[in-house]
Amino acid sequence: MYLAKITFLLREKALSFDKLKIFHRKTSVANSAVYCIEYFQLPASKMEVMADDYDTQDILKPLVFRLHENAPAIVREVLLERGWTEFDQKEQDDTDWNLYWRNSPFRMTDHHSIKPWQRLNHYPEAVRITRKDYLARHLKRMKGAYGSALYEFSPVAFIMPNDYVKFIAEYSKERQSVGRRPGYWICKPVDLSRGRGILIFQDIKDLVYDCTVIVQKYISNPLLISGYKLDLRLYVCVTSFCPLTIYTYEEGLVRFATEKFDLGSLDNVYAHLTNTSINKYGASYKKYKEGIGCGCKWTFSKFRSYLRIFGVDDLLLWQKINNIVILTLLAVTPLPVASNCFELFGFDILIDDKFKPWLLEVNYNPALCLDCSIDDTVKRRLLHDIVELLNYKEIDTLRQNEMAGSKAVRRRVPWRTAGPSTPEEAPGLLTCQKVATSNSASQPALKAARGSIHKVASLTKKTVRAHPRKTLTSQLREKMNRPKTSSQAKNEDKNKLPAVHSPCSSAQLNHWLPTPDFRNCKISTHPYFLSDKDQRPIRRVGDFVLIFPFNEAALQASRDGTDVKSIIKEINKLVSKQLLSKQQNTKKGVGYLTSV
Repeated sequence: MYLAKITFLLREKALSFDKLKIFHRKTSVANSAVYCIEYFQLPASKMEVMADDYDTQDILKPLVFRLHENAPAIVREVLLERGWTEFDQKEQDDTDWNLYWRNSPFRMTDHHSIKPWQRLNHYPEAVRITRKDYLARHLKRMKGAYGSALYEFSPVAFIMPNDYVKFIAEYSKERQSVGRRPGYWICKPVDLSRGRGILIFQDIKDLVYDCTVIVQKYISNPLLISGYKLDLRLYVCVTSFCPLTIYTYEEGLVRFATEKFDLGSLDNVYAHLTNTSINKYGASYKKYKEGIGCGCKWTFSKFRSYLRIFGVDDLLLWQKINNIVILTLLAVTPLPVASNCFELFGFDILIDDKFKPWLLEVNYNPALCLDCSIDDTVKRRLLHDIVELLNYKEIDTLRQNEMAGSKAVRRRVPWRTAGPSTPEEAPGLLTCQKVATSNSASQPALKAARGSIHKVASLTKKTVRAHPRKTLTSQLREKMNRPKTSSQAKNEDKNKLPAVHSPCSSAQLNHWLPTPDFRNCKISTHPYFLSDKDQRPIRRVGDFVLIFPFNEAALQASRDGTDVKSIIKEINKLVSKQLLSKQQNTKKGVGYLTSV
């Protein structure tokens, strides 16, 4: 089987994919394809087209994904849609994959042995903020260090049974306050999700628990739409904790309770909890609900439009939510240094009737199941944009270490643009030349070519650095990827990072904290999330928007270790500016909305 090979010789810079239309047509022959590549919007004087035949072995291999058991089905669907193939443990080498997705944490040895072409979907020790008791401790510590004014976005919390005496004191103090109506409390198991085991109470005699729980003040004045309680599921992707790099997803889910909010019936989970896993079994789930519709979900887009109808400053609201995300993630820094991994969090945010956002919890492995059409729309696109954010290059399809004299060029594989950056060479093992697909006219054609991609090493004469910089980490990486002699084995044993086992159980987190040597180790590889042009995080990828670093000072404070004090100072400046615009919210609009 032969394909047409088209070589472009340019007088100036190499042609990028935004100057191409790629049309893909599958033939009747299995595993074969015909590519027709057409130039457009480029003067004919700038090119010379030469064609000859070549064998199919010159076609780049597809990217490969590896799924652990119980991985969400939609992950497989999306990756197959993009032309990826699934890892076959019987037929392929253990390192012959590009993305490994699992529900549980990876072992530290997996992070130590990561290859340049690979990505892991978990960051070591990210569970620090996803267990409710861990999160409460971290936020309490930050509140004590940097002031309650900045960290007042989380309700007062007590970890039971350890904080039982403190809780009794607070409960009694509130009860004895003259003219103050007794408040409401909510009790949650620290390691359960999907609304399981939650209890709402006002009288302490109703508090019953048989495991470690967290008791918090219950927000009894939530924002209601047509009488129904709601909260927001915000998707947050952290591509690195050192330097701290945070993206929030512009689209997300607004989750409604399916019965009207009523403090007189605290045991009615369909009125007080917004978890779809609970409400989909309610009698009103499939019924049309005035102002809400059928089901129990909206998109962020619909919610924003609803707020704007009533004159609510939704931009200010989202700025406050972004501040919550940044401050929460700062609470768990530093985490162990790790390369080529990311973490997708699900932040649950509740908005009260004064339009103040509250952090309820942070979810590890946010649910990717599809309960309705809105889930399919939001989550499928979310996963596509995550793959774009991972910034794969064409050389990653080879799944081989770059060797001396290699002429392979690290170009981007994606179909959609990942930002305004111009292709430039960058130092380091993951040196790459990025190709952006900014021309909207080329998008359908590029998507059609995702099954297998024409090898384009001949499109450019640029080559990457033959060797990585000779830092400790890069030397260790080289030694790991070539046969060991006895002398090499001795040197590796001398310099090797301490092996730390990472059990999947989050309850054992405190027993596998890395040693200081590992925590202080610096990664010398070029981070995949940085622009090749200016070595800064790409500002926007699909619907993912960079929220940290948010200015030059924050960027500098997050390099070479996170300077939390300097970052907090910058956040205080940012909050001060946001408070000035708060007066633009009209009380009339807010009052009307909350009464609807």
